[in-house]
Amino acid sequence: MRKKRILSGMRPTGKLHLGHYAGALENWVKLQEEYENYHLIADYHVLTTDLDTSRIYQDTIDMVIDWLAIGLDLKS
Repeated sequence: MRKKRILSGMRPTGKLHLGHYAGALENWVKLQEEYENYHLIADYHVLTTDLDTSRIYQDTIDMVIDWLAIGLDLKS
C-alpha cells in the first residue's frame, strides 16, 4: 500500500523559534513515518513580505540546519 503524501513549507524570514517548532516542525517529524513528506523552502514567497533580500540565502541555510537538528528526514 502506498503512503499518502504531505506537502508543506516555510518562508526563510529569520531565525526559527519555539512557535515554528510547536506549530509545524514537531508535527512534521511525527508524521514522517506514516506519510511521504515533501518540505519546501518558500524563498520566493519571502519577497512578498520583506524587501531586504540580503539575508534570504543565509536564513535558508540556517532553516535547513534547524530542520535537521529537530530530526526531520530530508532523504527525498
